[in-house]
Amino acid sequence: MTDPYSSLPKLPPSFYQRDVLTVSRELLGKLLVAQSPEGRVIGRIVETEAYRGHEDKAAHSFRASPDGRTSVMYEAGGRAYVYLIYGMYCCFNIVADKKDVPHAVLIRALEPVDNLPLMYARRKQRPEAKPAVLCSGPGKLCQAMGISLSLYGEDLTGSRLYLLDPGAPPPNIIATPRINIDYAEEAKNYLYRFVIPDSPFLSKKLIQSKTP
Repeated sequence: MTDPYSSLPKLPPSFYQRDVLTVSRELLGKLLVAQSPEGRVIGRIVETEAYRGHEDKAAHSFRASPDGRTSVMYEAGGRAYVYLIYGMYCCFNIVADKKDVPHAVLIRALEPVDNLPLMYARRKQRPEAKPAVLCSGPGKLCQAMGISLSLYGEDLTGSRLYLLDPGAPPPNIIATPRINIDYAEEAKNYLYRFVIPDSPFLSKKLIQSKTP
């Protein structure tokens, strides 16, 4: 059987090495592919959040040096920044922009596309559960895709974790404030969350939405 994804091009480094807001918007509709000994899984990106480094109080790199867990954010765009929340759930980010510009895009939600049985098993969900339970949140999607701290710093043009361009971009994109960052003072109101508005796979329904 022909693999329908084998002919799709990988996103090149130049895609990631641009302004983080542009990258965040244009990641919508792209396919995230994770390869492991268990098999390949694919999800379509439907929700992202941009984090703009030293000018963004919500960013991990707001006051961080190029050392410690944010060190990969200082690399040129196209690397994986994976970190733990609550000491147990991974979040997957894509480093954007040029070297020494510590910007990144959090992938908040995916539409499951390929190998859903493996996603259900990883998420410990019953087969009759709706697919929306698999990847509708940053921790959930990392479980479903098999993304762990072992992929910290991974080159997204490699073979373990990469993105494919399926062609036509989404017809409509909505920008809203980001989620769960009330501590970030004025930055909590920045319209840095981007979604495909009619997707049933979002992590949270739209709030204060407007077209960018």
